[in-house]
Amino acid sequence: MTRQPHPVDHELIQAAAHVARTRCRGDNHTMAAAARTPDGLIVTAVNAYHFTGGPCAELVLIGTAAAQGAYDLDTIVAVGDRDRGVVPPCGRCRQVLLDYFPTLKVIVGEGDRLRTVPITDLLPDTYVWADHQLDTE
Repeated sequence: MTRQPHPVDHELIQAAAHVARTRCRGDNHTMAAAARTPDGLIVTAVNAYHFTGGPCAELVLIGTAAAQGAYDLDTIVAVGDRDRGVVPPCGRCRQVLLDYFPTLKVIVGEGDRLRTVPITDLLPDTYVWADHQLDTE
């Protein structure tokens, strides 16, 4: 089955790039993420690097969105500081994003090869945590 490509949300990329440029300082904050809710709210966040494996910008964004009352995300993108551009989510973030938002779209690629894909395309043969929980009834 061939899927129609989703449009690339350039405003979201610009929002993440702005945060990466203006808020990422030193080695502790090197990535920014931006996500759009279905009603159009843009939420941004930065990573919190720590040698023990601090959270990526995408994971910080989930908490930031919830703190703002946004519990549903439509599209997300991560951008590196120092003009590194769009950076795809790591494996841990892919799994968490899938579990929280199974219909989420993710912007990946670089330059003229930017594209928006379903999170499930980034994690084929997925393990969906909710599918393996015992019913409590």
